[in-house]
Amino acid sequence: MSSVVIIWQHLPIRGMALYPFVIYQNKTYASDARMVNHERIHLRQQLELLIVPFYLLYICNYLINRIRFGNHELAYREIIFEREAYACDHDLTYLKRRRFFAFLRFLRRSAQRP
Repeated sequence: MSSVVIIWQHLPIRGMALYPFVIYQNKTYASDARMVNHERIHLRQQLELLIVPFYLLYICNYLINRIRFGNHELAYREIIFEREAYACDHDLTYLKRRRFFAFLRFLRRSAQRP
């Protein structure tokens, strides 16, 4: 899966995937294998859901989590797509064996309200 890498120093986060682009805050992040893998997992998720539905589900999941937990960081970390990416980004061979709609297996596990 190829993507277009963009370095944008004013990005308020380290990196993000907006198919077909991966935007990093600086070149250091763009060369971090784990971070690159994390963003590639998101690109795969976006393709599986035909891109626009991915973004709608991502935003809805964040908003529900924000109401549920009342905390931005926890709401973000509990987005189903982020749970898969964080759980698997250390495994640089994950995408080679990842099953279709693999993020669904992370639906069952969720943080408890603090």
